[in-house]
Amino acid sequence: MGGDEGVVRLAAAWHERVLADEVVSHAFSHGFRRDHTERLAAYWAEALGGPTTYTERYGDETAVVRMHSGNGPHDEMDQRAIACFDLALADAGLADDPRLAQVLHDYFAWTTTTTMARYHHAVDDVPAGLSLPHWSWDGLVAGTGPDDA
Repeated sequence: MGGDEGVVRLAAAWHERVLADEVVSHAFSHGFRRDHTERLAAYWAEALGGPTTYTERYGDETAVVRMHSGNGPHDEMDQRAIACFDLALADAGLADDPRLAQVLHDYFAWTTTTTMARYHHAVDDVPAGLSLPHWSWDGLVAGTGPDDA
């Protein structure tokens, strides 16, 4: 992926894409942190086997899932966010390796439609103590998924 620089490029490219998307940008209409790209890159890096920067500096999986919960089902937004991610892979120079691009797509699609979409009804439904799931070349790392807690 190109280390920290590659993940930051991807996070910045995705963030730019979703802000330009008429549906996905709604998720950011309430505003967002100035360090959103940095935090997102740290989250993705940790989920993909990199350093534990996200959980050491910013919070746990429960906090992330709560940010994405309580908004009702939003399948169209999820699919458009995934499409933005696929385009961001090219923007960040990560689409040239088909295997890498597929693994990253699979991770993002899984986390968007699974971990971030489990609690549509209420933020309070999200349990405390969730661990950040990890993804490898072979998919979800056993024992790290939302059903393994």
